[in-house]
Amino acid sequence: MTQDPAPQPYGTPEVPRVAVRGEARLEVDPEIARIGITVTARGTDRRTALEDLTRRNNTVLDLVKSYGDAVEKLETGSFSINPELTRHGRAERIRAYHGRVHITAELADFTALGELTTRLADLELTSVDGPWWALRPTSPAHGEARRQAVLEAVQRAREYATALGADLAALVELADLGAENALPYQAAAPGAGMRTMAFSTTEEAAPPLDLEPQRQTVYAQVNARFTMTPPRL
Repeated sequence: MTQDPAPQPYGTPEVPRVAVRGEARLEVDPEIARIGITVTARGTDRRTALEDLTRRNNTVLDLVKSYGDAVEKLETGSFSINPELTRHGRAERIRAYHGRVHITAELADFTALGELTTRLADLELTSVDGPWWALRPTSPAHGEARRQAVLEAVQRAREYATALGADLAALVELADLGAENALPYQAAAPGAGMRTMAFSTTEEAAPPLDLEPQRQTVYAQVNARFTMTPPRL
């Protein structure tokens, strides 16, 4: 029994193929913002440094949690307490202990974001980094970009076929090259972020920061192959 020959990856004069790439690029408003919070402490002995660090860490966590549903995620990333050595004669001895806790908070309420960052920066030995604007992985913007990329691929293939006096016949292959946020959480455009460090030196609260959300770029690319009717050359 004979088997039919495997289909060829290229077209024939009777059934020509056209291969195109469809691309889409959308500018959309961010959905979430992340800030990094670093709490530090320094003491002449380990216990004092650890107690101060614990107290300041609890103050930060209580403040962030007080914003309720405006905070979608709160995570402690790292903790460290290290001795600071100094040379004393031929030996080394511990001069002080340094403690550090890094916390990440993710917010969807950008009005609360400005107020929270100001209040955090006003805490003792607490620094704030960010914000880093982003879209959620499930954002409809990703699907819309992919849809537009497919439509562009079809339109481009149809224009090639029309230029040859032919019509598109069928879709042979559609390869998704991905649609992703151009600015990951870990990166931000120059000048888009902020870094502050402040101490509690006044009784009056500092005015909330006015933070303008940075628009996000969403890309999508697809490769598409179509068959078309024989051209009229």
